[in-house]
Order: sequence, then C-alpha cells, then structure tokens
Amino acid sequence: MSSPSPYRVQYSYSTAPVPPARITTSRTELFQLGIAFAVLTLDFTLILGYGGLLFSGTGGAVAISPTIIAVAATAGLTAFVAHEMAHKISAQRHGCWAEFRYAPMWLLFSIFSSFLGFLWAAPGATVVGGMADVRDWGRTSLAGPLSNIGFAAAFYAGAVGAFEAGSSLWVWLVLLGYLNGWFGTFNLLPIGPLDGRKVFHWSKEAWILAIVAAACFAVVCYAALVFGTPLVVR
Repeated sequence: MSSPSPYRVQYSYSTAPVPPARITTSRTELFQLGIAFAVLTLDFTLILGYGGLLFSGTGGAVAISPTIIAVAATAGLTAFVAHEMAHKISAQRHGCWAEFRYAPMWLLFSIFSSFLGFLWAAPGATVVGGMADVRDWGRTSLAGPLSNIGFAAAFYAGAVGAFEAGSSLWVWLVLLGYLNGWFGTFNLLPIGPLDGRKVFHWSKEAWILAIVAAACFAVVCYAALVFGTPLVVR
C-alpha cells in the first residue's frame, strides 16, 4: 500500500526528486521494513501453527515446524515486502522520494489478532513525496498489487506442477498463491488510503483488469484448498 506525502512531515527527510531509475534506501527504511517483515512472519507462523492450517477442516492446532516457518516467511516476503518494494521502485523511477515506514501499533495489533486465529494487519506503507501527477500515482499504486498477482500466478503454476508430480508441496504453494491473491484484491479496493482508490482515479480499465485478476487467483486458490485439488486445464 502506497501513501501520499502528508506522512513526510513526521520525518526530516528531503523529498527532492532523485534521478529516474536510481533506487535508494536508508538504514531507517531497512530497519523498519525488517521489523514489519519479522512481525508478519510471526503472525503467519502463529496462524498456521497454533491456529491450524486454514481450510484443513481439522480444527486442531499443528506443531510449528521449519516448513511452517519457511512458508510464513515466504508469505511475508512475497505478499508484503515485494508489494511495498514495487511501490518504492515505481515511485523512485518517476523521480520521487519513497521509503517504507512501519506502523508500530498496527503491528502489535496484528500479533494479537494472529493469536485469535486470523490476521488483521496494516504493517505500514511506502511513503511517497514529490508526486503530483495522477498517472504516476496510479502506476505507482498499481505496482504493488501487480507484484501480488505475479506471485499468485507463479505459486499456482508451481502448485499444479507439484500436484501432477504427486508432491504434497502443492498445498503450501497454493496457500501462498491464495495469500498473494487475497492481499492484492484487498489493496485494490477503491476506498480510503488503499491502492485501489488511486488506481481507480487514474484508470478504471486498469483497475478492473487488476482487481479481477487478483480476485480470480484468490478464488481459484481458495477452491483448490477447499476441494483438495488444483484446477487443471487439460
């Protein structure tokens, strides 16, 4: 989720434009992004471990294993970190200052919610300064959900391959596809500070295509988890 420039008043960073295609960062950004990623990994681990595998139908907790931790970390990297970095890279290529900033209270709330078996998180946002063009805002906002759609497609393709090969790994891959599809769909809702509002304002056609693609992957992956088999077109 990208955020407009009002946040910049909280920091003493310059919002002077940087040369296009020059990707920069700071210790502050790396630290806050690392904290947000670690908390989200913990959240997913708690949900998958102590909350039981979603859609498994067992209703019981499963032991936390290296596999669950790896899946949780992958979910955090693809659904969240890559999403935010896509915003950042797009904004900086448009010559704007852009860095991720975390939301400590929302991170704490996410841990609380994960103990209850669900995730409600707003870990933070990529703060952008110096951007005024509607088209630039739309493209920058769309970059995050597009990364989720790309990962959802890749994970689902991998799940189909693993299923055809008789590997149980397909369940984890389709779960990662679902999480990316859902995260992309949610962020494309055209409300509040979400990406969808800026994309919709820029191009309704682009917004429709993106949200339909993200929602389709979320639904297809969800169905695969519920019915115990991925949809394979032969």
